[in-house]
Amino acid sequence: MTSWTPNRSPVAAPHVHGRSTIPQVMRTVLLALLPATATGVWLFGWPALATVVLAITGCVAAEAAALAIGKRPLHHTLADGSAVVTGLILALCLPPWAPWWLPLLGGAFAIVVGKQVFGGLGQNVLNPAMLARVALLVSFPLEMTAWVAPQPLFSPAAPGLLDGLAITLGGGAVPDAVSAATALAPLKHGGDFAAGEALLALALGTVPGSLGETSALALLAGGALLVARRIVPWQIPAALLGTLALLAALFNQIDPAHYPGPLLHLLGGSAILCAFFIATDPVGAPVTPLGRAIFGAGIGALIYVIRTWGGYPEGVAFAVLLMNAATPLIDRLVRPRRYGRLRTGNPLPLAPKEDGR
Repeated sequence: MTSWTPNRSPVAAPHVHGRSTIPQVMRTVLLALLPATATGVWLFGWPALATVVLAITGCVAAEAAALAIGKRPLHHTLADGSAVVTGLILALCLPPWAPWWLPLLGGAFAIVVGKQVFGGLGQNVLNPAMLARVALLVSFPLEMTAWVAPQPLFSPAAPGLLDGLAITLGGGAVPDAVSAATALAPLKHGGDFAAGEALLALALGTVPGSLGETSALALLAGGALLVARRIVPWQIPAALLGTLALLAALFNQIDPAHYPGPLLHLLGGSAILCAFFIATDPVGAPVTPLGRAIFGAGIGALIYVIRTWGGYPEGVAFAVLLMNAATPLIDRLVRPRRYGRLRTGNPLPLAPKEDGR
C-alpha cells in the first residue's frame, strides 16, 4: 500500500480501485483503537494519557523531520494518519507509567528506522511499531517491564493531573507502585494457573500490564469493527488466535501443572491486540487468503513458543517481525497459478499426442 499524491498519475494497467482511501482507513483504525485506549487511560490514569500523547508526538515529529530532510511534501503525507496510528499502537504496547523519553524515543525509532529508511508508507519490510518495541525492550528492559497495578482515573489511589505529569517527567513509576506480576507471569515464574488472574479481570483489563493490551473486551470490540468494515482480512486473526489456542490446549492436556490453558494465552498479554491491529498491517502481510492464514498461524505458534520456552514472557513483537521477514517467501510459495502456467510461471507442458492422431 503506497501513498498517492495528486501530481502522480498511474502509468500502467491494470489498476485495482478500493472504496477507502488511506486516510479513511487510518481513521477507522483509530476509531477501533479508541475503546482500548480509553480503557487504558481510565485504568492507569494521567500518566497513561501522557504516554499516548508522547508516543504520537514522537512519531509525527519524526515523520515531519524525515520528510523535510528528503524534501518531500509534508501536508499530504502527515495528513494520511499513518504516523498517528503507529504512535498509538506503540503507546498501547508500553508500560502505562513510562518515563517521558521512552515513548518519544520509541516513536522516533519506529518512523525513522522502521518506515522512512525503507522509503515511507507501504515500503517498509517490518512492522514499525513492533520494531520499536523490540528495540526498547532490548535496550531498556527495566523501564519496559515496570508494570503498575491499575489505579482508575479519579479514584483516591490514582495520581492527580500534576502528580501524573511529575511521574512521567520524573522518570516513570515510583517504586512503591510497581508490580511485576502481570497476567503472563505464571508462564515464567510458576504459580497456580487456575487461581491466577480471574478471567473477568483479564477480560475487563483490571490487571497489571501494558497500557492498551489488558482489556480483552475493548480490543475485541475494536477488532470486530475492523473485520466488519473489511479493513482487515479475517484469516489472520482467526489463524493466529486459533493456532495459539490449539497449542495451549494441547500442552495443557499433556501437563496442566506446567502449561496453562488457552484462555490465559488469549486474554492475557498482546495476543488480541496483535491479531487485529498489528499482524493485519497489509504492508508486511501476504496478499493471498492462504498466505494470510499461514502468516497468522506462524505468528500464533511463535507467540506460544516464546511465551513458554523463550526468555521473554511476551513474544508478540518478535513473532510479528519474524513472520514479516517470511512474507516474501510465503507469497512466493502460495501465489495463484495463472491460467495455462505452472506456479513457477512456466507454461504448462503440452500433452503427448495419441497414436494415430
